Amino acid sequence: MSAASMTFDERYRAIDARDARFDGQFVTAVRSTGIYCRPSCPARTPKPGNVTFYPTSAAAHEAGYRACKRCLPEAAPGSPEWNLRGDVAGRAMRLIADGVVEREGVPGLAARLGYSPRHLTRLLTSELGAGPLALARAQRAHTARMLLVATDLPASDVAFSAGFASVRQFNDTVREVFGMSPIELRARRARAGGAAARGAGGGLGADAGFGSTGTGTGAGSADAAGEAAGGASTGATTPGAIELVLPHRGPLDADGLFAWMAARAVTGVESVTAHSFARTIRLPGGPAWFSLRLDDAGRVRLSARLTHLSDLPVLVARARRLFDLDADPLAVDAALSTHPELAPLVARVPGIRVPGAADPHEMLIRAMIGQQITVTAATTALSALTDALGERVDGFGAHDRLFPTMAAIAEHGAEVLRGPAARIRAITGAAAALADGSLVLTTGDDRVAQRAALLAMPGIGPWTADYVRMRVLGDPDITLPGDVAVRAGAAASGIPGDPRGFEAWAARMAPWRSYATAHLWRAVPPRPVAIGRSRGAGVAAPVTPDDISPIDPTVGDARPTRQPPHAARTARRAPRPTPQETP
Repeated sequence: MSAASMTFDERYRAIDARDARFDGQFVTAVRSTGIYCRPSCPARTPKPGNVTFYPTSAAAHEAGYRACKRCLPEAAPGSPEWNLRGDVAGRAMRLIADGVVEREGVPGLAARLGYSPRHLTRLLTSELGAGPLALARAQRAHTARMLLVATDLPASDVAFSAGFASVRQFNDTVREVFGMSPIELRARRARAGGAAARGAGGGLGADAGFGSTGTGTGAGSADAAGEAAGGASTGATTPGAIELVLPHRGPLDADGLFAWMAARAVTGVESVTAHSFARTIRLPGGPAWFSLRLDDAGRVRLSARLTHLSDLPVLVARARRLFDLDADPLAVDAALSTHPELAPLVARVPGIRVPGAADPHEMLIRAMIGQQITVTAATTALSALTDALGERVDGFGAHDRLFPTMAAIAEHGAEVLRGPAARIRAITGAAAALADGSLVLTTGDDRVAQRAALLAMPGIGPWTADYVRMRVLGDPDITLPGDVAVRAGAAASGIPGDPRGFEAWAARMAPWRSYATAHLWRAVPPRPVAIGRSRGAGVAAPVTPDDISPIDPTVGDARPTRQPPHAARTARRAPRPTPQETP
């Protein structure tokens, strides 16, 4: 159920049941106490007459309420509503999370959304109860809280790292939002750690209510729940190093995420194990490195090294989007399970996620290079491109380079890339357009406008445009009827495999068609192919979904080109992949 469509009575029943599924989707303000809480707060349920519901904590701040000290609503997972919504409010929330207001101010945010600052403020206040400045202020407060409980940085460093203009502004905001001084907030860290240890056997409360299998917060460790959801047990010892726990709603298909990342890891930039993912990334303040791993309690832990700590909120937002941590898996699974064809797939893989993108520009280049070749070949090409054009960085161990800039790919990509000349021109042309700003690709784009802009580029067709929209915008309602792996998974699940029949069937999955697509990717059955030929005899080997590229296309949007004779002879040695889109 979408929080935006819930009535007052439905929301009140959620807080009366302390239903953690709605944490982060709305907050409950209590007039008699002047505080606001998350829906799962273990405190006594207030009378209906004393309750006001707000869509964001910033709206509650603007109305004069402060955060509850027991449940710390700022530490709840993010709302899935901002991915579901393609309107201006949803786009604005994604851009604010990515630090646009901190870097460009409200005029910059308004320009990206196509409104005047005054009209945008009126619109967001009407929709969300707070304007862009208040929403960004709430983001700064949340970042400050994370740094206070996760590091031993001096309070003055925390203030400027979180984006505050002065220490006084920092002190005033923390007191106003959390009802305590920064020093008092940091002092709670030690008490929270003890409470968490005492509650280690307390079921759902043991992992702060956001483990891979839990969905609720135990009543015995409310303080620990709030602190653990956004902080760390120890301070960082390396300059610029941070360690945090990223709250999420369970269940979480972490094995699927790590396996998917492992098949596509770019050498020197990314590395993956069965339980962790790590990579370098270019942020506004400079190069950074981060890793995501699952601990023994099922919590997602973020470790990061930053050139500038002010990049922390941007990094956290991108890491959450990459692993789809703001999703509501129970709502998704419940909706998809009502369809007999998908019910066995959901039961087999509960909590499936649709991976996002750490960098929108990089995502487009990766998708375009993946056209017409397998995942393995695409990863090899991307690794070669990064080795030749990527910027070298120090201090991140084996991760010694960044993914190339768009300017570098535009200028030198043709010297490194291999394949049809038309596809190489399309890739370097897209990189040039991204570099000079003639093509804009961000997490806050309008869905229809972004698709139209991508389709206008040479070498980009419906598959790539929709795939990028799924990954960059986090759009939960994308279907890829031309995708060969989707069609194979559909056929194996008793679903029409032809594009027109599949589109008609998938219409019933709205608004969760991206997650249905992810299940069909996972449902591709292994099939034997001949990998060796000698006078009519072959050697059979299983082909996994990665061999036919369920995420990146085996055959994409670039139009076929005439191959030289030697290329044709080489291609005949192995089965050709099935096209995903009609040229």
